[in-house]
Amino acid sequence: MLEVLIFTVVALALLFDYINGFHDTANAIATSVSTRAIPPKVAILMAAMLNFSGAMYSTGVAKTIGGDIVKSASHVDEKIIIAALLGAIIWNLVTWWLGIPSSSSHALVGGIIGAVLVSTGAMGLNFYGIGKIVLSLVASPVIAIISGCIIMMILYLIFGRFAPSTINNKFRKMQILSAAMMSFSHGSNDAQKAMGIITLALLSGGYIETLEVPTWVKLAAATSMGLGTAAGGWRIIKTMGGKIFKLEPISGFAADLNSSIVVFGATLLHLPVSTTHVVSGSIMGVGSAKRISAVRWGVAQQMLMAWLLTIPCTALMGAVIYCIVRVIFS
Repeated sequence: MLEVLIFTVVALALLFDYINGFHDTANAIATSVSTRAIPPKVAILMAAMLNFSGAMYSTGVAKTIGGDIVKSASHVDEKIIIAALLGAIIWNLVTWWLGIPSSSSHALVGGIIGAVLVSTGAMGLNFYGIGKIVLSLVASPVIAIISGCIIMMILYLIFGRFAPSTINNKFRKMQILSAAMMSFSHGSNDAQKAMGIITLALLSGGYIETLEVPTWVKLAAATSMGLGTAAGGWRIIKTMGGKIFKLEPISGFAADLNSSIVVFGATLLHLPVSTTHVVSGSIMGVGSAKRISAVRWGVAQQMLMAWLLTIPCTALMGAVIYCIVRVIFS
């Protein structure tokens, strides 16, 4: 029975990474595609390869996800992890279908919290670790808005005296670099969440002795995210690429550059962040540098509501699914 449960966890975690790949493809390439800097098929292929490379970079975020949400592996079993993953996967698919750029990170954290609360109670949760994770998830888009605005203002200050057509042609080429940086950063942070979940399941099942990510887990998670990215996420690209703020090559470059710095900075600090939130914050910050009214705040408010609902909804889903899974595997 344990082997079946572990296999199910691994399969669902890799499915989560695959869905995360096409759900969050938009984060890395939406700005470059919307400004026609890169053809869509080329952009997705580039993002897939660099997402894979980024996923192999480190395991610090994986250890945070695997070790900071619950107090110890003894408070978690495979049924809890299955419920958490199913809740996150269902939420990601629903928001992807509706074209809402919600957070896969929030969904996974919410699913784990809900399943643990029903199974072992609040004593199983590491509230300090959860607080640290939630703080990084909340602070990162705010930082992205501020730094995005600053970067865009600096670019306006340096290049504002040049003709717009000349500037846009040059920055259209530079967007290839910034999109590549964003793709690598996305892989370095997001793929590690599934790595952390699989490693936690292996630890709780007694298959490994410490919270160190096995090489095969790294390769499997990186491959799943790369394949998911290759599948593409066109519905969300539409929202990220144009509905928040009409991007030009110079503003698209600024948004990608800023997002990659914020996300990779979080990876170096071993903190999970939502690339969806960071990219959205960057676009808002870049748009605000032009003028506040240039940002379509109505769309931003709809996205904010989706973000605020993600953890409570996935926590509820994780709790309900855990009760079902417990009956099935009892």
